Amino acid sequence: MKTSRKTATRRRHARIRRKMSGTASQPRLAIFRSNQHIYAQVIDDVSQTTLTAASTLDPELKDSLKESTSTCDASIHVGRLVAERAKGKGITQVVFDRGGKLYHGRVKALAEAAREAGLEF
Repeated sequence: MKTSRKTATRRRHARIRRKMSGTASQPRLAIFRSNQHIYAQVIDDVSQTTLTAASTLDPELKDSLKESTSTCDASIHVGRLVAERAKGKGITQVVFDRGGKLYHGRVKALAEAAREAGLEF
């Protein structure tokens, strides 16, 4: 029986999450990519809190993104914004959680933008 793409993504995400967890000193940078938008959260799994978040739906980015929100350029803006917000809260090191998605395209663009903005992972 053939597995669907969604099932394969869920399996990859479960396999990744078994091995990683965010702490207060090194929280988890979790990515969710839909067909139209991309979301990034910095999460402390020990206290189960979201420390900061950014997405293509943020009012700061919505005005600057005149074109589509489902492009690599939009992901770069989200990566920079989440890194700036995390650095504002004193977070410099994170664990990268790609959410079961393959590391290319919009996920890779967001990760590289976050690295350039000062996050280490």
